[in-house]
Amino acid sequence: MDVGISVLIGLKSVTLFILFASLKNYGYPLLSIPCLYASLVSLLVSLAANPSIDLPILLGKNSDGTFPIWSLVMFSPYLYFVRGFSALRRMKSGEPPYSEISEGLYVGGWPCSLDKLPPGNPAIIDCTSEMPRMLEFTGNHAFLCIPTWETRSPQPADIEVPVKWACRKRAQKIPVFIHCAYGGYENDKLFMNKKLRMLKGNFLAVYTL
Repeated sequence: MDVGISVLIGLKSVTLFILFASLKNYGYPLLSIPCLYASLVSLLVSLAANPSIDLPILLGKNSDGTFPIWSLVMFSPYLYFVRGFSALRRMKSGEPPYSEISEGLYVGGWPCSLDKLPPGNPAIIDCTSEMPRMLEFTGNHAFLCIPTWETRSPQPADIEVPVKWACRKRAQKIPVFIHCAYGGYENDKLFMNKKLRMLKGNFLAVYTL
């Protein structure tokens, strides 16, 4: 995914538009309409995810990790595609759902269920704009959402808040789990060109690229 989400979703938009045109030409106008809509949604996401624009709030993800109804309806072709792709990628790769990079600090992919979370009732830093917070996590885990496009890193101005928040949680002896959508290689991009330094008690984690 080195080429970035904007390029990949742009290619998806072109593919869907070709499918739309083909179905229409072969006399299936009703079947072609969903393809046209999905193509337009993909094009919009591709533009918003371009580094020169970088507008993850387009999808409307709330600070509690949920999505409003209008977003689920309007962007459903993209949101459900990404969730399905994430599940298939995880099944194929066989990667663990998380890894511990320092005592009490975990990184991983989107936790789609409780068994994908690290032990110890961790506080969760969600660095996705596409993935929802699962209902079973509500009320049981401290949660902070920093909406970020997959394959992108948070903006420098957005990094200070989660670092301080994580430090407070570790001071309370609460594990911290930072996740993007897919885990694995993408985790290395979460705090690109930044150092995550948590100096509370005997805890020190340095996460540097």
